Amino acid sequence: MYPHERSLVKQLADKPFALIGVNSDSNLEKTREVVKEKNLTWRSFQNIQNYGKISDNWGITGWPTIFVLDEGGRIRYINVRGPAMDRAVETLLGEMGHNVEISHEEEEPKENNDADDDTKYGQ
Repeated sequence: MYPHERSLVKQLADKPFALIGVNSDSNLEKTREVVKEKNLTWRSFQNIQNYGKISDNWGITGWPTIFVLDEGGRIRYINVRGPAMDRAVETLLGEMGHNVEISHEEEEPKENNDADDDTKYGQ
């Protein structure tokens, strides 16, 4: 999953796109090691915050859970991965007038990729 996410962040650096992660590991040092080792360049938050768990507030029951939000902050896609995530992002950027075609040189193996699970939500 990380190679795909790194590729998205790189390709869409000049577009209105943000990737944000939430980490459920309770060991902050271990999290920092993974971020460095895997070259994760996007913002990531610890699940437990002063106001409670992010996962509780968003109804997350399993990891990873992916939400793709539109420019209004509405959840439009849930648990899209790989090519399905690319299509979701292309669609939403297109709605904003940014026509992009996402492609990846660095792809990960398709294990548990659920590439065709492009569940739409709340359009």
